[in-house]
Amino acid sequence: MSIKGYTAPPGTQCQPDTRKGSQAPAHLVVASEDDIELQSVYRWLMEQPIEDLLRVAVDSAIQYVLDGARTWRFDLLDKRVDSDERSSVGTKLQYHVIEELGLQKVPPLDTEIDDVPVEIKGSVQDVTAPWMIPREGQCQVTLLIQADLSNWKFAAWLMRTHRVWLRNGRNQDGKRSPRSAHFREYALPVVTWSTLPPQPLKRLTQDQLKVVFDDRGLQKRSIDLFRFLPDTVIPRSSLATVGAGLHDPMRRLRQTKAILRDNHSLIVLVGKWISDREIASSLGHKLGPEDWVAIPAERFAESSIAFPSVE
Repeated sequence: MSIKGYTAPPGTQCQPDTRKGSQAPAHLVVASEDDIELQSVYRWLMEQPIEDLLRVAVDSAIQYVLDGARTWRFDLLDKRVDSDERSSVGTKLQYHVIEELGLQKVPPLDTEIDDVPVEIKGSVQDVTAPWMIPREGQCQVTLLIQADLSNWKFAAWLMRTHRVWLRNGRNQDGKRSPRSAHFREYALPVVTWSTLPPQPLKRLTQDQLKVVFDDRGLQKRSIDLFRFLPDTVIPRSSLATVGAGLHDPMRRLRQTKAILRDNHSLIVLVGKWISDREIASSLGHKLGPEDWVAIPAERFAESSIAFPSVE
């Protein structure tokens, strides 16, 4: 398997690595289109709103590690986030995927889909071989998810990670990564590269960040946040990060709505309310149940839309 140009096409004999002193039987590699279990899982995934579900799962794993509501962090590439924390996103991701897809944790792999054992591997590492497949995952159906932090997007594939399609080199835990050529040839696309949910705090300049995260009260800081980011959907995770360490920051944020309307001509819409979501949609914004957006008042006048009430 170390010979340059070795391709391991369908029909090749594959022998998984020894695991815990036992040797799984050798088997023949089957083409992806002829792999009944792989195709069954693939069909199930593609019948779901899979892009939206995986987007939420990836973002949830990232937000879990950032823990912005306690740490004030909102960017995984921030120097305050160490490499071990970034790596842990992949570990957390499997649990968020299982939750979003309505699955169960089923050993010895991560879950089962349509009665087929499935391994879930996630990575936020911008490297050629981002996933490390454990020995128990060799030759199993594997959902591979990658987040590109620099470009804030993600993608997903489904692949039978045959041992002969994995690199010879392995880490200290015996994990191996897929060979690039075999990944390109045999992995099935589940989600092509798609954007992750917005991280509006990353759009602020350094001077604006100093204002939003200074030592004034949350009310003053959040008013400046909305002034700096008009017509920008801001998720609850970003708002909680600005209000990090405070008890019930959302209550204090709600108190800014009247001030923003009366003093800054900004109308704040809150996704918790269906009517606000409908108004946001008519003004070109998709507002989730926990999202906020500050719309300049003149846009309401231009569209002949009445201001919502301020609660």
